[in-house]
Amino acid sequence: MSHEQVFTNARIVLPESVISGAVVIRDGLIAEISESPTRTGEDLDGDYLIPGLVELHTDHLETHYAPRPGVKWDLTAALQAHDAQIATSGITTVFDCLRLGSDEAGGFARGEMRELANVIEKAQNEGRLRAQHFLHLRCEVPCPDVLEQFSDFEGDPNVRLASLMDHAPGQRQFQTLEQYIFFYKTKRGLDDEAFQAFTRRRMEASARYSARHRDALAERCAANGIFVASHDDATLAHVDEAISHGVRLAEFPTSIEAAEASHAAGLSVLMGAPNVVRGKSHSGNIAARDLAERGLLDVLSSDYVPFSLLHAPFILAETVDGLDLPRAISMVTKAPADAVGLTDRGRIAEGARADLVRVHWVSGAPVSRAVWRNGKRIA
Repeated sequence: MSHEQVFTNARIVLPESVISGAVVIRDGLIAEISESPTRTGEDLDGDYLIPGLVELHTDHLETHYAPRPGVKWDLTAALQAHDAQIATSGITTVFDCLRLGSDEAGGFARGEMRELANVIEKAQNEGRLRAQHFLHLRCEVPCPDVLEQFSDFEGDPNVRLASLMDHAPGQRQFQTLEQYIFFYKTKRGLDDEAFQAFTRRRMEASARYSARHRDALAERCAANGIFVASHDDATLAHVDEAISHGVRLAEFPTSIEAAEASHAAGLSVLMGAPNVVRGKSHSGNIAARDLAERGLLDVLSSDYVPFSLLHAPFILAETVDGLDLPRAISMVTKAPADAVGLTDRGRIAEGARADLVRVHWVSGAPVSRAVWRNGKRIA
């Protein structure tokens, strides 16, 4: 026997318009969308009904697993805390970032991320998790052990995305030493001599490993059917390199030039939703709203604040001329889903998964009143 749910009196955000009406869910899929005012069902009281959010890049799980320096939390408990915040933020599909590659600047020992991935898979199989979880491997290419750590994930079907990143001074995110000083000297309390030695070692590692690790990882991703993202591209040369590696997603470009070139090449340009909410980048690079105003912004990611993924589209729709709510909502639903081949979700359309969020919003921060995944209430 099929199971049917009906939501009425909703402002339904479709990919290109907003209509008032009802949505019928049958057996976990969207069966009907109607503008009929007489349909009976659960009254949403005029709230927005939007697709479940799709999160491609969040480092949030790491903050639960390692909440303080030297502290590692119970893996299952950390995961469930992360998942609960993800779901109540309206995120029904999440790509959990796992850092691969360790050095003196950070990272985890080989085996830690594999163990965490195993816990995610086990918890998902046991029905502990509200959202659907996939894996995004954040590959630190200057690290000498990144290829060995990547090998622990080859053949894992939950790995759908890998990003290639280099956080050495003078590279990408840290094009100026001023930015690097704040992140690695001031925050770590290094004196001048210690910081200079640290910087020299990081630059030497980047020069020695980055290029060959990028090539090797791109090749391995292609062989394993893993989508590849570039990270913090700053120049046209970076974009050309990304294209040669088969990159589909340009994460956090740090210059207008790189964003324009990526967009023109058909790459989906991703920026941080916290950047939108704050109105600027936390590391002093370009503002996401500037890209939105130029028509260069395709996808948003919550990065380090899960709720920002629900908040940012409403800000963009209110503040960017020519950007309406359906287009802004698509940046956190349809566009990220399409970028990684998940064509069964990210839109309110007949036959799509019934991943839905009821949102109350008049002004200020939106309220997530209810979340469904496959038609099942999860928050």
